Amino acid sequence: MFSTGLVSVALFFLSATGVRSFSVTTNNKNLRVEENEGADLTCSYSADFGSSARIEWKFKDIKGSQTYVVFDGKPTQPYAGRVTLYGNNLRINKVTRKDNGVYDCEVSAGAGQFGEVRVQLTVLVPPSPPMCRIPSSVKTGKVAMLTCHDGDGSPPPTYKWYKDNILMPADPSKIAGFRNATYKLSATSGNLEYPAVTKMDSGQYYCEAVNDAGAPQRCKGLKMEVRDANTGGIVAGVIVALLLLLLLGLGIWYAHKKGYLPKKAESKPKPSVVYQPTSLHSGDGGGGDDEDGEFKQKSSFVV
Repeated sequence: MFSTGLVSVALFFLSATGVRSFSVTTNNKNLRVEENEGADLTCSYSADFGSSARIEWKFKDIKGSQTYVVFDGKPTQPYAGRVTLYGNNLRINKVTRKDNGVYDCEVSAGAGQFGEVRVQLTVLVPPSPPMCRIPSSVKTGKVAMLTCHDGDGSPPPTYKWYKDNILMPADPSKIAGFRNATYKLSATSGNLEYPAVTKMDSGQYYCEAVNDAGAPQRCKGLKMEVRDANTGGIVAGVIVALLLLLLLGLGIWYAHKKGYLPKKAESKPKPSVVYQPTSLHSGDGGGGDDEDGEFKQKSSFVV
């Protein structure tokens, strides 16, 4: 009795002061409908708006683009034939994934008389096999980016990565088998990034797209092999060097065989020089210039 009295007093006070409560409500703020099914978006308002209230429906998609669905009591051209307005309510005859977003029912009845309510519509579409990009070969220490995306699933799917058929945790430090791994995994974007791959990161990878509209779907598994950065280059360099040496040897042999190379000129013998000393004794007296203690050249050169 006491509470009823309080309500009566409050209503009397509001009517006496002229204060009105313009309210707009819906019986389902979060509507989930399977694709190609019909969807009913409800909207009701308080009697304070009067009998001449104006009702409009607006739509904002998941990318933020906004448009009128109903304006001035009539469906707009993009929605003509797809929607039906009955009373204040809006019916979409057959929803598609493009209808995902929020719908605002706006009610107005003159200056200052305005109210609105929002309905979230989720169109349920099972995921499709996602598109995965997995590098087949990466050099040790380099960045490796593995991507996964599905553009069909609604609500937008989340993503899981598997290595050698084992689910990879979002935080590798919490699982013993992945404690030494250094990857970064985003369940919302589907990206799996290795800032600097090591040999232990080699393996078979695949991705799985998941939402609550249907069964999970996965992409085909592919192997990623991590190789030492210099092994391939060294092997290739040695092979190229050996081929060049072989080609050079074959070229010299062929040129020599065809006589393209100049022959060596025959060298003439160098003149020999013979030193013939004269006799140390000249004449009968055995004297001569040698007795003076000086040496004088008396030899001759014969060629």
